[in-house]
Amino acid sequence: MRRKMLLAMATLTLAGSALAAAPAAKGDPAKGKQIVDTVCAACHGADGNSVAAANPSLAGQNPQYLYSQLKAFKSGERKNPTMFGMSAGLSDDDMRNLAAYFSQQKPKEREAADKQQMPLGAKIYRVGNASTHVPACMSCHGPAGKGLPDQFPRLGSQHAGYVAKQLADFKAGTDRKNTIMADIASRMTDAEMKAVSEYISGLR
Repeated sequence: MRRKMLLAMATLTLAGSALAAAPAAKGDPAKGKQIVDTVCAACHGADGNSVAAANPSLAGQNPQYLYSQLKAFKSGERKNPTMFGMSAGLSDDDMRNLAAYFSQQKPKEREAADKQQMPLGAKIYRVGNASTHVPACMSCHGPAGKGLPDQFPRLGSQHAGYVAKQLADFKAGTDRKNTIMADIASRMTDAEMKAVSEYISGLR
């Protein structure tokens, strides 16, 4: 059992190393703000803190991750009709500028809405589930959910509903195509996904 957990962690580490090799997204935050004010603010907030759980907060997110996701939406690799349309007219520079702007914004602190989920959520995030070979989330996303720059996305202070939806999509193999997360989510119960999503929303 321990060997399988170590293999899982090694897989995550290698994946992170591969992502780290990609060049960091650099852009002009001021130019990014111009696009945000006219295109992105309605859903994600002018400062990257969305008010609706269906729309992710982008404030403080790692710029390389934001850039890579915008490219995935534009190419159709990540399937989302709304974001496909929104990203269609963005140039490569536009995407880099947006990533630079949102990465410099301060995330709004949140509290978990369902405190009863905290014990299980903390266990999954910090320790994982050895019996089902689910690794600790913090091994890639960090103890405070800040992620690893250019490797794994920031999760802390994200809407619990959005995180839960992404885990469900990874498990179903629909919108999100990520071999590592699909494998991890496939071994998580609905209760575990809900609990860890609530726990993540309160991380800062």
